[in-house]
Amino acid sequence: MGDTIWILIPLAPFLLAGFIFWSKHQQKMIEKQSEMTAEKAAQYAAATERLEQRVRVLERIVTDKGIDVANEIEKLRDTPLN
Repeated sequence: MGDTIWILIPLAPFLLAGFIFWSKHQQKMIEKQSEMTAEKAAQYAAATERLEQRVRVLERIVTDKGIDVANEIEKLRDTPLN
């Protein structure tokens, strides 16, 4: 073990430099991942907003048609059959 330590001591700076390089790379990867996640969240929010607007339009169409149908039924009640 005594001889091994003298071999490892000169290698320590290289191992430390490798670890520092790896940790910086990991940090950059995490930052990129969080940016991509934020972009996806913004895209999902925009898509959800568009879908909500479409649903509002469809609700308006359905409710407006419902009023028209009710008016047509009332007109049919008032008209004689023959």
